[in-house]
Amino acid sequence: MPGYWRLQATAKHTNLHRPVLARLLLLAPTKSGQTSSRFSTPIRTMSSFTLPGSSHSTRVNSTSDLSQDDLLSFPAFNTWISTLQASLAQQKNPGHEFHHDPYILRQIDIQSVDRFGGSRLGFVKLKADVSNGAGEHLPGSVFLRGGSVGMLLILQPDDIPASQEQGKQAILTIQPRIPAGSLAFAEIPAGMLDDSGTFAGGAAKEIQEETGLSVQQDELIDLTSLALDSTQEASGETLQKAVYPSAGEKRMPRREIEELQGKLTGLRDHGEKITLKVVPLESLWKEGLRDGKTLAAWALYKGLKEDGKI
Repeated sequence: MPGYWRLQATAKHTNLHRPVLARLLLLAPTKSGQTSSRFSTPIRTMSSFTLPGSSHSTRVNSTSDLSQDDLLSFPAFNTWISTLQASLAQQKNPGHEFHHDPYILRQIDIQSVDRFGGSRLGFVKLKADVSNGAGEHLPGSVFLRGGSVGMLLILQPDDIPASQEQGKQAILTIQPRIPAGSLAFAEIPAGMLDDSGTFAGGAAKEIQEETGLSVQQDELIDLTSLALDSTQEASGETLQKAVYPSAGEKRMPRREIEELQGKLTGLRDHGEKITLKVVPLESLWKEGLRDGKTLAAWALYKGLKEDGKI
């Protein structure tokens, strides 16, 4: 007699909006034909609520380990939902492509969450059901995380003219990046902003932690904001500022720049194992070509430089 699955559910609450704990048992046959439990795995069911302020009573189905209050106080979720709702509202304009059959956010299914330090919400994976009256759906897989900042840190030996581009160096960090399958991934220094952190303050902090160099906040330039100042969103939508690439230039004795090559840095007690790599600025795009934020920062720097913005 083959083994089979049995679902054994025990309701902890009669309120449908509260989690119910179920246990999945894998049963295997014994010699006498009876079944025995091989292992058991808890299954957490969903809790549901209506998204406050939604014009179409958007239903949110959340995992039992993420409360309504936790989700609605998560800055990344609030930024995403407010941006999406503002974009959907643009369909009211008679000239909008989707005006005659607008898309509606009908449901949000929370699929998984990760927490930092066991309590602070870090990442949320969800699926958004966005469709129109004809039943046409838009892709809605969403991964939410807090804002991040990438730093293009440019070093210039103090024995060359400050206006000279040739001879400038850039710092890359080489460190394990398990999601990329790498133990030696090359990228510009970067990190997530905390809920209360400012862009410049977060960038200066990450530079200190990852390179050991002290850079003042007023020495940093928000390349994304500077580029957006000279462009306009043709769609009328107000979108976020990507990965906030920043540029900081620092003049240093050539010997001190050379001493950074191969230096071990990072917060070791946080699992950071970083080795610094100093490369010519003109070669940065080749050295960091697998890293999107490195290429974004380099392209923004080159474009703004050519336009005379920096």
